[in-house]
Amino acid sequence: MDQDATMLGSNPVLAVRDLTTSAAWYARVLGCTVNEPDPGNWAFCKTGAVTFMLGRCPDALPATELGDHSYVAYLTVTDVDAFHRRALAEAAEILKTPTDEPWGMRELALRTPDGHRFMLGQTLR
Repeated sequence: MDQDATMLGSNPVLAVRDLTTSAAWYARVLGCTVNEPDPGNWAFCKTGAVTFMLGRCPDALPATELGDHSYVAYLTVTDVDAFHRRALAEAAEILKTPTDEPWGMRELALRTPDGHRFMLGQTLR
């Protein structure tokens, strides 16, 4: 592999059934700004260095029905507890409350209205 080839980031591309509802969740719960490059079909939800690219797929099997327990992404954040407070205020589905883990991270797990699961982690000092 070329030593100069380096990954610079990750932007999850996710199928959602209701673009408006999903984009609003990302804005409220994760603090994203929403841009619609193709209104009605795509919503790009950006926070920090991450852009969640939501594609309208009303006929796709929702993530909640896939029977898969994997997470879409591990999101490194500066303040897990602030995200937890926001999630509580917005009545978001919390799969794991903030927990200090032996691998040196404080983690919070959330599930979106479409069933996509995210782990948010903050480095413990």
